[in-house]
Amino acid sequence: MGRRSRGRFVDGVLLLDKDTGMSSNFALQRVKRFFDANKAGHTGALDPLATGMLPICLGEATKFSQHLLDADKRYLVTAKLGQRTDTSDSDGEVVQTREIDFTQAQLDTALEYFRGKTMQVPSMYSALKYQGQPLYKYAREGIEVPREARPINVFELNFISLEGDELTLDIHCSKGTYIRTITDDLGEMLGCGAHVIMLRRTQVAGYPYDNMVSLAQLEALVNKVEEESLTLSEVLDPLLLPMDTSVSGFKEINVSDDIAPFLMNGNPVQVANLPVDELVRITLGEERKFVGVGQMNDDGLLAPKRLIVLRTDSDE
Repeated sequence: MGRRSRGRFVDGVLLLDKDTGMSSNFALQRVKRFFDANKAGHTGALDPLATGMLPICLGEATKFSQHLLDADKRYLVTAKLGQRTDTSDSDGEVVQTREIDFTQAQLDTALEYFRGKTMQVPSMYSALKYQGQPLYKYAREGIEVPREARPINVFELNFISLEGDELTLDIHCSKGTYIRTITDDLGEMLGCGAHVIMLRRTQVAGYPYDNMVSLAQLEALVNKVEEESLTLSEVLDPLLLPMDTSVSGFKEINVSDDIAPFLMNGNPVQVANLPVDELVRITLGEERKFVGVGQMNDDGLLAPKRLIVLRTDSDE
């Protein structure tokens, strides 16, 4: 029987090592096609210039992708000093060139300014929307629109190296932090200007760096499937992390088998040790099978918020 046009049911999280020069959506569609997945979504876009960790959620895992959008991120960034561009990265046009003249002490002082909780005005070349349109669309037309400063938190900002006019930093930050904006602001504080020439995301939440795979590696595996008459589930699916890894930091609430059917039909159920005002990770029975997330309702019961579809082997 031929491949179903809707794709196959496959659930999990792939840690893609995105190549430079491609959009996150292009990378997502390639992964979806390689896996022949019926549903896929990414968890926070990387600029075409950027490389590194782009978690791709397949199947039922897409229901929990928001929690990875909200997760902390870590980046390795190299800035070219002495030049400011209109996009704050090397894809833009140089708008100002200045001499580089600062001391290590001045650099250390400037870096300290960005550590901790601050307010950041997003770049015009971001995907944030204004009146329904992404900011970068206005920017490409030369239109500047008002942007409100947003709270961010830089948990770590580590100096890695300064070689010639290239400064490399390691940044661990909260969601919504624009590394290009930090780079541009830092360049202005140093009086020389700066823009991003290399940006690599090295971590999302607690996902391991070593588990990333590239599109080239996936393509090679798909070719192996075809050449050796194997199946995608045999060759590609072992690369997937469990779908509940996106909510692994949530408290687990285990529901007994006798009340599981009520919960899976969307009904609140009584459980012990349910925290107040917190999303929890729900598992069923002795097997502790992950089925979704929930939260205490006004009656003190566990109310399901997002549940997966439990499929049988015949659905595969």
